[in-house]
Amino acid sequence: MSLFGLFERRSLENPAVPLTDASLLDWMGGPRTDAGVQVSEKSSLQMPAVWRSVAVIAGVSAALPLHTYRTGTKDRTTSTLLENPHPDLTPLELWRLAFVHRVLWGNAYLQKLRGGASGQVRELWPLSPDRVQVGRVRPTADNPAGKVFSVTDDWGEQHVLTPRDVLHIPGLGYDGVTGCSPVRAAAQGIGLAQAAESGAAKLFGSGNMVSGVLQTEARLTPEQAAALKSRWQAKISGIQNAHEVAVLDSGASFKPVAMPLKDSQFLESREFQITEIARMFGVPLFLLMETAKSTSWGTGLEQQAQGWVTFDLGPTWLAPTEQRITKELLPTGEYAHYALQGLLRGDSSARATYYRAMRDTGVMSANDIRVLEEMPPIPGDEGNTYLQPTFMAPLGSNPLAENGGDVPARAAALMAEARRLMADHADQEGGDDAHEDDRRR
Repeated sequence: MSLFGLFERRSLENPAVPLTDASLLDWMGGPRTDAGVQVSEKSSLQMPAVWRSVAVIAGVSAALPLHTYRTGTKDRTTSTLLENPHPDLTPLELWRLAFVHRVLWGNAYLQKLRGGASGQVRELWPLSPDRVQVGRVRPTADNPAGKVFSVTDDWGEQHVLTPRDVLHIPGLGYDGVTGCSPVRAAAQGIGLAQAAESGAAKLFGSGNMVSGVLQTEARLTPEQAAALKSRWQAKISGIQNAHEVAVLDSGASFKPVAMPLKDSQFLESREFQITEIARMFGVPLFLLMETAKSTSWGTGLEQQAQGWVTFDLGPTWLAPTEQRITKELLPTGEYAHYALQGLLRGDSSARATYYRAMRDTGVMSANDIRVLEEMPPIPGDEGNTYLQPTFMAPLGSNPLAENGGDVPARAAALMAEARRLMADHADQEGGDDAHEDDRRR
């Protein structure tokens, strides 16, 4: 039976939820930081930099093609579970949610629903991490890992599950049981960023950021103040009044208000928090729409994107998912692998260069390339031919041999034939010169 409905937060009115439960802090908004802001996995998404970081990591990872192969032959296989893992969610939606859970909570949990006499996994159902507690017991034959999952459903009932029932993908951690929540680890930085956002909103909302002040020597009634303000705005607003002279009575004068230095430092601190959040999640600044400190010339951004894929996206997010799927969901002799070529789908020039190199070196056939481009194969065996660089002949053939002859003999014959042709050409030129001399005499 599926523990469906585990997407909603537990209610405090439920008597099965103790007041000392850690989820109480989540319900209250998370632990309070030194900045005076409570930060939790869900409230952190109110910070645009956090939202963008989570969206980039989860979206890019889930959108990559996930293929399965045989371990020895590297032949592509088909996994019905990975192609349709959930009755409602698409594969992209399911894995995107799993990556979101890993980015925010440091752990992703998917319940395995089995069916048939073989007990094969038929479906995967996501479990909200705030409803799962992980522990260890003495290993047994049925549970060699000794890991147990205490999962609470919507009715306050707890279910104790094992790795046979739950696919657990932990993030970076220090105890080998669960991963650490990046949001909890960076709570101070995120809280400071949210406090800065709140401070800026209150600053503008309170009206302290005004362009200037009209001062008069006499005390004005509300009606007189409104009339003076209207006259002033009528004189200074609009492009047609760019060079007009404002005339004010009652000894009124205008004093502009400039942003003080401390406010400019306040803006710098807000920019610095974006850098801190990008550093915490390992996302380049330009992917957070912050390009002030990034070069846009040449291949600057391209190299940064490649570095992100190489040093963060691959080892931190993709490789652990591949290995966990291989270990727990695929039969022996098969493995899962993300096709990073999917990141080139938007760049036709880079795709063409890559395919040309793979084709010219004999790594890919025409049909291999057509499969990646989601095109039907070429009928017959012509599309399955692999080429080799020399003479662009079929891979494994000997372009210098006739009927299977050896290369040195064929090469020697070609050289002898070339020398004979050169000699005949020289003799012909000599005969033509003698004939020309006779004609002149």
